[in-house]
Amino acid sequence: MNSDQINGKLKDIGGKIQEEAGKLVGSTEQQAKGLANQVEGKTQEKLGDAKEKLNDKLDDANRI
Repeated sequence: MNSDQINGKLKDIGGKIQEEAGKLVGSTEQQAKGLANQVEGKTQEKLGDAKEKLNDKLDDANRI
């Protein structure tokens, strides 16, 4: 795992917590911020996945 995958996952989880907290207190603003953090986290995680795949391919190419 790389830092983008880890940080993205943490941001996604934090966003879910923020969204649920917003629901509990009735704050649509906090719910929206939580959803935005989830999207940002998932995007960062996917970027990390892509970097990981690229590094794997480069490693495979260097072994040949």
